[in-house]
Amino acid sequence: MEAVDSKPGLRERKKQRTREAISQAAIALFLEHGFNQVSVAQVAEAAEVSKRTLFAYFPAKEDLVTHRLADHETEIARVVRARPPQSAPLAAVRDHFLRGLRERDPITGLNDVPEVRALHRMILETPALVARMERFKAGAETALAKALRETADAAELTARLAAVQIVAVQWALAQENAARLAYGEEADARCAGALADASFAFGLLENGLRDLAAHR
Repeated sequence: MEAVDSKPGLRERKKQRTREAISQAAIALFLEHGFNQVSVAQVAEAAEVSKRTLFAYFPAKEDLVTHRLADHETEIARVVRARPPQSAPLAAVRDHFLRGLRERDPITGLNDVPEVRALHRMILETPALVARMERFKAGAETALAKALRETADAAELTARLAAVQIVAVQWALAQENAARLAYGEEADARCAGALADASFAFGLLENGLRDLAAHR
């Protein structure tokens, strides 16, 4: 059988480069001047594309920022789907989050690389971006609920309620870390507290979700 080439084609690679160029130009301008002070036209000019092209890649101005987190919208759902047989969904999510903290994954909020710190601060201080992140959160809940229904035999209401709780806890933990680091705290200094908070929070959840099936 002839091998299938899984590499993206020339057209797709060109689109990816254009998308990345627009993103880099936007983030650089936003961090230098502020999200509300930079227009879409200015981003398009800096990226050397037309406004029409920019909107083809990013339908809304907020997407220029939040698209960098797009892969994480379904991350918890992917963790649940990929967990070992007979392991509980919540345990898989907890272990993944704790590992992310130790590895300084930006999505946990525990990353003090200057650009990441500045990006988190900008999101926290911009109502339009906060609102867009709420849509991101809702998408994570929907994806996780589906994963729980399909891999843990959870009833629809059970899956939905569990997903809301799990995402809310992880979201609150990440937001707390991001806020602390955005305004000066160092990741290494925050790490022990972040790990303790996460262990405590997931422990509280475990009691409420102990009846959620642990099989696939």
